[in-house]
Amino acid sequence: MPDWSYQTLFRPLLFKLPSRLSRSITLRTMGTLSRLPLGPFVIRTFGHMEPSPLLECNAAGIALDTPIGISGGVDGQGIAHKAFAQLGFGFIEHGPVTVKPITDSAPIENDYEHETIRYPSYYENEGVERIIERMAMPQHALPQMVRMTPLPGASPEQALHELGFMLKRFNLSEAAGLYVDVFCGNRSWEESFTIIEGLPALVTAYHHSQTPLFLYVPPEYSNEKLIYLLNLPQSAFWSGVVIGEAIHDGEGMLVGRDSKALSLQKITQIRNHCNPSLIIKAGGGVHEPMDALELWEAGANLIMLHSGLVYAGPGLPKRINDAIIYEQVRQTPASKPPSFWKHWGWMFLLGLGMIIGGILSWIIAATSVLLPYDLDFIGLSIEEISHVNHRLLHFMSHDRITLAGTMISIGILYAQLARYGLKCSLHWTKTALMTSGIAGFLSFFLYWGYGYFDPLHALAAALLFPMFILSMRKNPDLPNRKPVNVHNDRVWRIAMWGQLCFVVLGFALAIGGITIAVKGVTDVFVTQDLAYMHTTNAQLNEANPKLIPLIAHDRAGFGGALLCDAIAILIIALWGIGQGERWLWWTLLLGGAPGFYAGFSVHFGIGYTDFWHLLPAVFALLLYVCGIILLYPYLMLKPRHSFLNMEVITTNASD
Repeated sequence: MPDWSYQTLFRPLLFKLPSRLSRSITLRTMGTLSRLPLGPFVIRTFGHMEPSPLLECNAAGIALDTPIGISGGVDGQGIAHKAFAQLGFGFIEHGPVTVKPITDSAPIENDYEHETIRYPSYYENEGVERIIERMAMPQHALPQMVRMTPLPGASPEQALHELGFMLKRFNLSEAAGLYVDVFCGNRSWEESFTIIEGLPALVTAYHHSQTPLFLYVPPEYSNEKLIYLLNLPQSAFWSGVVIGEAIHDGEGMLVGRDSKALSLQKITQIRNHCNPSLIIKAGGGVHEPMDALELWEAGANLIMLHSGLVYAGPGLPKRINDAIIYEQVRQTPASKPPSFWKHWGWMFLLGLGMIIGGILSWIIAATSVLLPYDLDFIGLSIEEISHVNHRLLHFMSHDRITLAGTMISIGILYAQLARYGLKCSLHWTKTALMTSGIAGFLSFFLYWGYGYFDPLHALAAALLFPMFILSMRKNPDLPNRKPVNVHNDRVWRIAMWGQLCFVVLGFALAIGGITIAVKGVTDVFVTQDLAYMHTTNAQLNEANPKLIPLIAHDRAGFGGALLCDAIAILIIALWGIGQGERWLWWTLLLGGAPGFYAGFSVHFGIGYTDFWHLLPAVFALLLYVCGIILLYPYLMLKPRHSFLNMEVITTNASD
């Protein structure tokens, strides 16, 4: 469920269902996908979620790939942990965990207008033994944190007994960090303080590992009392503080935006009055990247997500990671731009060569249609071909003009990706060019499917392939230095629809390209083709057995070029859409125009207007136009980005 599908299709449907049912459907779907052989790869591919090395950090001795974690309340049964591990998280939390299971079937309320979830029983869990079993067989490699809490209503003595039992059980478990929650159930100050006083003895008796301990506090807990507890001499064993996400309102526990302000207050107080080495984890009210940056600026080291995943979508951790990276690099000196000939210039020339080749092919296809070596191969003149079938040349022209338009489209995409992406060493542009280029060059061998070798295509491939190789050499990945989107505003939500259009377009063109290429090396014609020419395969073979191989070579070539074009468009749509990337909007606009113009102009020009034949092209055109319109505000407007305290951001990332 990337954001472009979650925000547009799935969220509106899921929010109409009972919350427990929609959560179950979501988690089980993600969990099932992640357990398929290529499931994790598909999840990573759809979102380009691999975290950058710049995000690596250390918290109380715990090495993390990113500073973003997922709260235990999101998936208490661990159904989709393997899927969540692919979304850019650095750690996963289990909990709250109690000595005995707690179940509840009361409805969970989703106030989507105020982006707040009300849990009737916030402490639902499977119990300590089941959690330990699950942690012993992890579905992922992320560090696992555990939030331990006494049973609601337990007396201070019973609470200490339960916490001691869990400390003993988790002492040799796979837990990377343990949170101790002594404030559950809205306990009074006296009860909480009694439990806190008894914790040092429990730690001495049962906690023999190096697993760091964190004090877990609800966001509405008194700041003054918290500071007092953290400064007690017997509290020196705390490695940090976890500021919770849920607010007790008398009827249940609320998880949503309201807890962010309370978290900010606590972070400020802890940083001003407590040991500066304390690690602070905060997870309340992070619904957009800007929320995380504000907590970060206040002094939080790590961020946990809960309700933000429900309302913003599964792309939120990646968006936060991108925002953190930008905050780290925006004030560092930029590296010297690479020379034109180092790598990106060769790809730019390759794109320019594709454009020139496409224009020349278009001119030939619109005039003589066939080249001398084509005529030598079949042993017929233009006039003799017309006598064989009066629409045969028109049909061959239609194949070659659509191929020419696709070549121009590929050239524009390659030149733009080289100039604005490869030049900046952006990983996604290198991947787009590499995968698209490999598909394009391999498609050359489709020309031999029916035994016809095209010397001009071979010469073009021989000239362009070295440029492709040179453009991919010594090409390191560098972080994007442009501002990123940090708000879930209307422009962003509209852009999700535009991104959806181009993702569907990319897949549709890829399917079309594969279909045409396969047809080109097998049956060659579809029913509508033969109906347009009023002929059959047998009649064409009878007239000249080399006609179909010549046509097949054009069809296979067009199918391969269309697949090459589709891969570039698809990766742009999946990974490249970013607010303020004006060049990308112009790339999509100019890159798509030649292909669509070539396809529709030649079909109407030769009178090949069969409804079912043109329907896929009309569908693709609608996706293209809608995507261009819907993406315009997002790609053309710079992000509303508040510049934060760079020193704080950099320090927290390296703690």
